[in-house]
Amino acid sequence: MGGFFGVAAANDCVADLYYGTDYHSHLGTMRGGLAVVDRNGFRRSIHDISNTQFRSKFEDELARLRGRLGIGVISDYEDQPVLIGSHHGRYAIVTVGKLDNLEELVAAALERRGVHFSEMSGSEPNPTEVVAHLIDQGDTIEEGIERAQEAIQGSCSILLLTEDAVYAARDRLGRTPIALGSKPGAHAATLETCALPNLGYQVMDYLGPGEIVRLTADGVERLRPPGDRLQICGFLWVYYGYPASSYEGINVEVVRYRCGASLAGRDDVEVDLVAGIPDSGTGHAIGYANAAGIPYSRPFVKYTPTWPRSFMPQDQRVRDLVARMKLIPIREIISGKRLLFCEDSIVRGTQLKDIIQRIFEHGALEVHMRPACPPLVFGCKFLNFSRSKSELDLAARKSIQEMEGDRPTDLGSYADPDSDPYCRMVERTRERLGLNSLRYQRLEDLIAAIGLPRESVCTYCWNGVER
Repeated sequence: MGGFFGVAAANDCVADLYYGTDYHSHLGTMRGGLAVVDRNGFRRSIHDISNTQFRSKFEDELARLRGRLGIGVISDYEDQPVLIGSHHGRYAIVTVGKLDNLEELVAAALERRGVHFSEMSGSEPNPTEVVAHLIDQGDTIEEGIERAQEAIQGSCSILLLTEDAVYAARDRLGRTPIALGSKPGAHAATLETCALPNLGYQVMDYLGPGEIVRLTADGVERLRPPGDRLQICGFLWVYYGYPASSYEGINVEVVRYRCGASLAGRDDVEVDLVAGIPDSGTGHAIGYANAAGIPYSRPFVKYTPTWPRSFMPQDQRVRDLVARMKLIPIREIISGKRLLFCEDSIVRGTQLKDIIQRIFEHGALEVHMRPACPPLVFGCKFLNFSRSKSELDLAARKSIQEMEGDRPTDLGSYADPDSDPYCRMVERTRERLGLNSLRYQRLEDLIAAIGLPRESVCTYCWNGVER
């Protein structure tokens, strides 16, 4: 998915920019980039971080980067920031999101004589440069951002750096968050609020859907008010958000505790201990254990010094290798026990199947799984949170395909936890994974744990409903 951090300061901002961007590395993507403005103009640096840490790639360059304004990004695939020269002047831009209509936007742009795209991501134009092209159609940066947001299908949040300010724009329906932070002499915009406290910033506000602001060292100017329709991604709290972060003022770890408690409240299984699949399943498991009064343990520990998050590599075989090597089982805790695991979700299920097999090989009597969200029946149309290339890679869709073939009659029925198709799908998934029992979180319980109105949370991947 990616994340970004921008800062406008009265003094040099590079240290804050460097560490603030680094706090988005958990999003597990492929590229890192920084851009700053000093008296000599723009300076930019981009590195491949797929096999190393963001900090180690950029540390040696800090001495040559100086400026009071800067933006940084951890990107999914494309090189960012992109430097642009247009009638708006020179600027740098980073984006987070997914342009579902990228091909259409490019085709429409290329119909105009003289238009070309120079920043390529593989064989396709860099989506961030395409966004910049849309912005350049406006008479002002503010108008250009509005035009871009109206043209984009999917989602796109933006940080844009000029010679005198940082612009922050949340995507039209607020699927990804942007928070504002402040401290004496500086203001920041960030996707993850966990980037703020250790740098001395206080959270001052959360941008609303479609809101545009302009940051300087002196303050924040609202250029466009927020819209009244919010569709923030619910998966932020379930999985890829950082535990120390808050979105819409709601902390991730607190929501995960509530998710685990909801799972426990609907459960009657007898087990000896509760555990989480680290890391994102840990908070859910603590919530379950606390609510159920069952001991919480760590039958797996994660070796993190050299292994990245297991969804990062593009190749499934490499992903599986990473998942196997970084999770180390503890036989003394597993052997002879009935174990219940909380997991953030079951996406493809390939790594989870291997984990379950290893648990039994280390002497477990029973293994039960409680995902903290409903089955993923529909592929996400709005964010790049999964490396799956097809909806049929999803564990739930594999089960549906086994039951109905390639053309299921009614996918919506598989989103109803009280329906017979749903129960058969879950049972087929349980059998394939080799579990003693499998019970998913109900959507209404997940929404209650988040604490926002249901219509304000995007639930498309679970029920296929677009609002």
